[in-house]
Amino acid sequence: MLGLKLPTDPRWVNLAEKSLTEILTDHAYCEQKAASTCISLIQQYPDKERLVRELAPIVTEEWGHFRQVLREMDRHHLKLGKQRKDHYVNQLLASMPKGLSRENALLEKLLVAGLIEARSCERFRLLSLHLPDPEWQAFYHSFMVSEAGHYRLFLDLAREYADPDRVRQRWQEWLDAEARILAAMHLSGERMH
Repeated sequence: MLGLKLPTDPRWVNLAEKSLTEILTDHAYCEQKAASTCISLIQQYPDKERLVRELAPIVTEEWGHFRQVLREMDRHHLKLGKQRKDHYVNQLLASMPKGLSRENALLEKLLVAGLIEARSCERFRLLSLHLPDPEWQAFYHSFMVSEAGHYRLFLDLAREYADPDRVRQRWQEWLDAEARILAAMHLSGERMH
């Protein structure tokens, strides 16, 4: 469904389980950044009515996810750690073409946002299937469902604001780039990506 070209290394779940405080901290900050991305897109493209209408509730949802992760950490007596650089997202952003028109920049931003949501969805699915505790499974299943919806929304918005053939082409190119980025990264169970 997601079309990702490189599945997550199965060992990631085991590493994440051993680093639960770190993975939850990273997860919390990922939710915060997702809300910020939607706010930024709304600020940059207020003339795109569907984008504004569709992303406004996502801002609230993502911030709610941040609070949900914090509640779960409190429930397990875990503390939110410091935010660390997200090398995965930073490498995706560094791969974005420069000097684009406003419309082409929107396409690239929507596709990168969709790609991040797709990878998050895949990782949440793995956690929901393989963590031994049924409460953690249910916790991550709900995030998986949400991220799948966000992934689809970003791609739908890309198709609305750009030529669908161009969207398909750029999406495939982004999937290839993301696979290369992920393959070159050190496997860490302390990060969502």
